Amino acid sequence: MGQLKLSTDAWSSQTVFILAAVGSAVGLGNLWKFPYITGENGGGAFVLVYLACVLLIGIPVLMSEIALGRAGKANPVQAMSNLARENGASRLWALLGLNGVLAGALILSFYTVIAGWAVSYFVQSISGAFVDITASEAGTHFEGLMASPYELLFWHTVVSLATIYIVSKGVKQGLEKAISLMLPALLLILLVLLGYATTTGAFGQSFNFLFAADFSKLTWESVLIAMGHAFFTLSIGLGTMMVYGSYLSKKGSIVKASLWIAFADTAIALIAGLVIFSIVFANGLEAGSGPGLLFETLPVAFGQMAGGWFFGTLFFALVVMAALSSAISLIEPVVSWFDQNWGIKREKAVWILGGIIWTLGVGTVLSFNAWQDVHFLGERTFFGSVDYLTSYIMLPLGGLLMAVFMAWVMKKDQVQAQIDLKAPWINWLLLDLKWLAPVAVLVVFSSSLVESDSVIWMIALSLSVYAIYVWNALKKEGGEKI
Repeated sequence: MGQLKLSTDAWSSQTVFILAAVGSAVGLGNLWKFPYITGENGGGAFVLVYLACVLLIGIPVLMSEIALGRAGKANPVQAMSNLARENGASRLWALLGLNGVLAGALILSFYTVIAGWAVSYFVQSISGAFVDITASEAGTHFEGLMASPYELLFWHTVVSLATIYIVSKGVKQGLEKAISLMLPALLLILLVLLGYATTTGAFGQSFNFLFAADFSKLTWESVLIAMGHAFFTLSIGLGTMMVYGSYLSKKGSIVKASLWIAFADTAIALIAGLVIFSIVFANGLEAGSGPGLLFETLPVAFGQMAGGWFFGTLFFALVVMAALSSAISLIEPVVSWFDQNWGIKREKAVWILGGIIWTLGVGTVLSFNAWQDVHFLGERTFFGSVDYLTSYIMLPLGGLLMAVFMAWVMKKDQVQAQIDLKAPWINWLLLDLKWLAPVAVLVVFSSSLVESDSVIWMIALSLSVYAIYVWNALKKEGGEKI
């Protein structure tokens, strides 16, 4: 593939880039997964392991993805093609960019459906629907939403249209403006809710649940969970950070940006945990994880407490903004690809792609009602199949191969030009990307596949792909070793 149109858009500043990247990283998983897995796996002990995984796996791979985008100066597919040609590597590396582009689009197809739940609950919270609601009523309410394809389809459409509108406006007028409004508002709401959490009488219990170090609960499985979450929470492997990196000025520091992104993502998740569990424990409810925590447990808590209408509405506004900031980042890589490689202008590309992604989302909508007994991959529904394909196959392979390309294919001076680290730090980074990060990702990848009752050939296939790419990375065109 020849060198085509490069990225001409740019962030106004590195601060805006960091805000956009944080907005991409902070999503629903920060609110319904990370706080719970922290409390269940040793609290402070788990946080220490998680931070180590972020430093040793998450940040190095995150830096790689941003650097590849800035060095390739284009969307993920074209960036990888440009870099492969510059380094005399196989043109197959363009498939790595395509993997990220497709993964982001597929994830967005179900993410807008789940984000639609949050919008629905925000609107209903404003109307006072959760005041004095009981646990059984909250459960019935959520089940009713899931059973109604038309209601789910409506909210899925609302989120899809909002996402399409923002991205159609471009980088500065769309993404930048939206992020500059949403992320500060998200942080402000979070701090207001944190202040309220300290008055509930259960803040200490919530703090202990999250931070009291209990090393007896720390198992090998806990380490795997920490490794997996450290990788997935930073939006690695989607191509989002690559395309965002292509808009980053050469003066911007990728190292500083990556550290800030990882810090903000972790801090927001922990603060959200303090808020959520303070409210849950103050009302004598059980801590849980997943959609049930946000859409069944918390409405009961807000409905029973003083000022619950106000704080409940604020909370669901927080969830909506976290979901929307991630949604706009998921579609940007494929829109950029259509614009740069296929000559389809951004506004037209967004509407075409948005329509395709919306249509795929209908399958997720039906997975909770009319198609709940229809299986695709194994015993999985349509939603489960798309989630499995992206989360357990495409994302790990994407992040893994980005590390391989950065460490094995790119010349050291080219890497150093993007990631301004001096010896011995640059050497440690390359060593990490060559061996530690890929092996760690493969361990998580293989263990998750086995735990999902996947067949052995799936693991063998993934390892074969890894071996082929490493083999290609060690050769230039014509067989000469780098």
